Formats: sequence, C-alpha cells, structure tokens
Amino acid sequence: MSAQEMLNKFSNNTLHAYAVEKIAMMIFDEAEQKLHEMSSKERKYLSAAALLHDIGYFIEVKSHNKHSMKMIIEDGLEGFDDRETKIIGCICRYHRGGLPDKNEHEVYNTFEKKDRKTVKRLGGILKLADGLGKGDFNFIEKIKINFDEKNKIAEIVLSGKNSTYKPDISGAIRKRDLFEIGFKCQSVIKTID
Repeated sequence: MSAQEMLNKFSNNTLHAYAVEKIAMMIFDEAEQKLHEMSSKERKYLSAAALLHDIGYFIEVKSHNKHSMKMIIEDGLEGFDDRETKIIGCICRYHRGGLPDKNEHEVYNTFEKKDRKTVKRLGGILKLADGLGKGDFNFIEKIKINFDEKNKIAEIVLSGKNSTYKPDISGAIRKRDLFEIGFKCQSVIKTID
C-alpha cells in the first residue's frame, strides 16, 4: 500500500495528518537550506511518516506511536524497500514519547550511524510539526529558520495568513527536543505579524 492508501485505511483524522505533512515539509525545506543538507529521498521519508504518524490509533491510543511503527514495518510501504520502510516507521515512532536509544530500541539499533542520524533529524522535524499541527493549523502560511552558526541556535519563525491570530506554540516548544538533538542546536520558536 502507498502512504495515502494506508492513511485512508487506518485513520479517521486525515485532516491532521495532511496538516502535519504540510508543516513538516515547510520545516524540512528550511532546515535543508539553513541547518543541514538533506536529500529528496529523505523528504519522501518525512512526507510518508507525517501522513502515517498517528495510524497506530487504529490499534489503541496508548503507545499509538509504537503501533504506527509496527503497522508500517509489517505492512510495508509501496515505493520503499525494507530498510527505508523501517526508517519511516522509526520516524513515526519518535514523533512523541521517548527519544531514540540504540541500546534499548530494537528496530533503531539495527541501523547504521547514518540512518540513525536521519531518523533523529526527520523524527525531530515530525515531532515539531505534530506540536504545531494541533488546533487551528491553517494559520501557518510560512516557516522560516534563521540559524546562528556561531551559537548553534535555530530560530524557527512562523508567519500566518492572519496577523491578529497567534497559534498555540506550546506543543511545539515541548516537542522540540529531538529536533535539537538531530541538528545539534538549540531552538527558539516564535510568531511574527
């Protein structure tokens, strides 16, 4: 199955999935230019993971992120080989909850260092996008990253269609830990008019 087919089969909240994908792609494009070069293949991994990150709710709410990973790996994903499917599954697994741990997590610990970095970076972007994808997610029209190379600080600036409305960024602030680990930086999230 494709990511879209899997989403349609297992999710009753496709609106959130597409909103998170949109936000994740905006963050990826900025991070790719300002923080670390990433490939078009990695962008495809992130897109699929953003669509599928919550399909584990089909099994149960508790640990839905782990269920999402398991469903993706067991069912496979059209257009991706086994290794890539595991990477996408792990990106979903880390959109909430604990951080990747090569000593504790059995799928993550099978990856080579390069793939573990990919999971941390893309998982960090997804986690941030999920934090921003709550509530009135249609507010966000543009995301810009200003990177202070010397101090390793990524300023993530959100701008919207309506300058009088400010989105709730508290979820993103709570969920920025993996982004900071993946890109080896500190982050600041803010909105502008």
